[in-house]
Amino acid sequence: MLLKDEVQTLKQVSLFAGVPPAKLKLLAFTSDRMSYSTGEILFRQGDPGDAAYVILSGKADILVDSPNGQIKITELETNSIVGEIAILCDVSRTATVMASSPMEVLRIRKEHFLKLLVDFPEITIEIMRVLADRLSHTTSELTEARSRERQH
Repeated sequence: MLLKDEVQTLKQVSLFAGVPPAKLKLLAFTSDRMSYSTGEILFRQGDPGDAAYVILSGKADILVDSPNGQIKITELETNSIVGEIAILCDVSRTATVMASSPMEVLRIRKEHFLKLLVDFPEITIEIMRVLADRLSHTTSELTEARSRERQH
């Protein structure tokens, strides 16, 4: 994939929709393009958060550790971003991400991601929307799980 193709893909990520193409080109240029095979791990729950990943092609499973083993939370597809929570909250990874098909990703280093947020505050608003959606979804699932527990 060429730089201009990476820029086109970044434009498709809702987080970067308001960022000018020249800035996206710089972001793509300073990011690392990586390939993963099915079953390969991008990062593990508990790892330090040093980068965010934009899925250029392929799919990934989001897995969390539980007392009963790993649980698949969701699957991410092309044009998704993952790994940004650990950067923003300065915490270790909250989940394991594993390629569920061959993948191409753009690995955005923490310092470049944070610089983008400073330069484009509207990205911060979009991140808040994404995180609020995830929280709402998680709260709904937790509520359903707890109500099922009470029924048994």
